[in-house]
Amino acid sequence: MKLMENRTEATEFILLGLTNAPELQVPLFLLITIIYLINVVGNLGMIMLILWDSRLHTPMYFFLGNLSLVDICYSSAVAPTALTGLLSGKQVISYNVCAAQMFLFSIFVTTEDLLLAAMAYDRYAAVCKPLHYSTTMTTRMCACLIIACYAGGFLNASIHTGDTFRLSFCKSNVVHHFFCDVPAVMVLSCSDRRVSEMVLIYGASFVICSALIIILVSYTFIFITIFKMRSTAGYQKAMSTCVSHFTAVSIFYGTVIFMYSQPSSSHSMDTDKTVSVFYAMVIPMLNPLVYSLRNKEVKSAFKKAVEKTKHSLGICI
Repeated sequence: MKLMENRTEATEFILLGLTNAPELQVPLFLLITIIYLINVVGNLGMIMLILWDSRLHTPMYFFLGNLSLVDICYSSAVAPTALTGLLSGKQVISYNVCAAQMFLFSIFVTTEDLLLAAMAYDRYAAVCKPLHYSTTMTTRMCACLIIACYAGGFLNASIHTGDTFRLSFCKSNVVHHFFCDVPAVMVLSCSDRRVSEMVLIYGASFVICSALIIILVSYTFIFITIFKMRSTAGYQKAMSTCVSHFTAVSIFYGTVIFMYSQPSSSHSMDTDKTVSVFYAMVIPMLNPLVYSLRNKEVKSAFKKAVEKTKHSLGICI
């Protein structure tokens, strides 16, 4: 701790981790390790598959590849801390490392939010404007949407991280969480944090609601177009291209809305930690499974890759 204006300012934080029960620490450590490994292997495999198979060099898979990259990044920002905390019970994290973790997590979770909206617009263009799809979703357009998603993530992370760490932390430095999430750190401040809490609530609401509006409007037009289709084959094809994305959207936004829509007075730190585990580690693991199990093109590309690998190994042997 350091003395500033007759107050002791925190120079480090103590993360309480997921649980204080010794009998749960090893099982949770093994569970989260497995989830994290599946997440990394699944998303990395999805990226490599998209890069390897030329049939997947389309806007839809360009966005999906970036979604997989973001999933790896934002889960990697918190998983090592969570695992270390389970092994040691409590974990000391420096002020700067805590700020860096909050910043990185905020960047990538916001980018994922915006990417799902961009993917909804891509599905709208594919289903509702199929004849103009190639001229609408050009390489330039896709690049601009991706850059906008990452820029939005950077801006949102800068605002919330900067706003949180401008506060003074002269009370407890014990964070009731397994990583430096904005609400968990902000509540420790001894400063007047009413403005910061309003910035967090309105900022998060704006980002979530803006993306949700784009998704809802896109899917409204998509469903109207699908229900007007007379061809069964066309109907099934349109549904198959949207169901994976719609499933991913439902899981992600359902969890995030539940997490951030609760008033601060009703927040339970244990509930927050449980929900955070889900959206920080489980959702990134589910995304490649959702897209691979429900997508014929991905399954076909995967089978092709396996067959080619077997053939190469057979030749080598």
